[in-house]
Amino acid sequence: MGDHLVRAEEFEKKAEKKLNGWGIFGSKYEDAADLLEKAANSYKLAKSWDQAGKAYLKLADCHLKSDSKHDAANAYAEAAKCYKKVDTNEAASCLERAVNIFCEIGRLNMAARYYKEIAEHYEADQKIDQAISYFEKAAEFFQNEEVTTSANQCNLKVAQYAAQLEQYEKAIKIYEEIACQSLNNNLLKYGVKGHLLNAGMCHLCKPDVVSITNALEKYQDLDPTFTGTRECKFLSDLASAIDEEDIAKFTDVVKEFSSLNLYCWQDSWKTTMLLRVKEKLKAKELEEDDLT
Repeated sequence: MGDHLVRAEEFEKKAEKKLNGWGIFGSKYEDAADLLEKAANSYKLAKSWDQAGKAYLKLADCHLKSDSKHDAANAYAEAAKCYKKVDTNEAASCLERAVNIFCEIGRLNMAARYYKEIAEHYEADQKIDQAISYFEKAAEFFQNEEVTTSANQCNLKVAQYAAQLEQYEKAIKIYEEIACQSLNNNLLKYGVKGHLLNAGMCHLCKPDVVSITNALEKYQDLDPTFTGTRECKFLSDLASAIDEEDIAKFTDVVKEFSSLNLYCWQDSWKTTMLLRVKEKLKAKELEEDDLT
């Protein structure tokens, strides 16, 4: 590891010497770029991630000065990979610079990919608002490039976190739109009931039972096959328990459905949504007890 670090420093010094010396226009940046790439690779082998990231940033600058924008964007992306191990904010900043260049040169698919990666950096750091913002940008770019599957993946992340932040209408709109899009797609139509289930769970979190009742009617009109599904029965039974203000019935419905193992009930999102509904029921029960 020590040898790799020494070699990296040597390559970097040679690159600096090239940059500070005289040379044919453009050639010194190309020569320095070769040396900086070797330096960055050696820093990576030495697991000196911060130094590797800095070397890639210098490499990106060389590529920009020699008007190699695509190579510059790739260098920023490589810098981000290094910084991801030590500084996620700097990693996101590097990816943002890569995205700006890819947009400038018309590589929108690459821009979408790196917007998604920025979102995942913020997601890992539990910075939910920033994650939502970048998942939305990624979804928009993927949609513009007609990469529908990737666009849907990003939008589903937005819906998941919007619901987590109690932005239920936003989440419902996304789940319903993706369900509608999927109905006429042979590969995606089997996921429709799952999207409608998630939308329905968001409706359950809203203040009145009318919301989920209307939604279930709408979903059965949208997809007549939804009527006979376990997901539809589950939502209907939960709505009934809420309407009757029956916590025991609510709990039994959840237990019965989860025992079918149709979905991963380790899924913290579904658990959070159901707990919110149950807490709402408990609060209503206590409120009525106080009045009697």
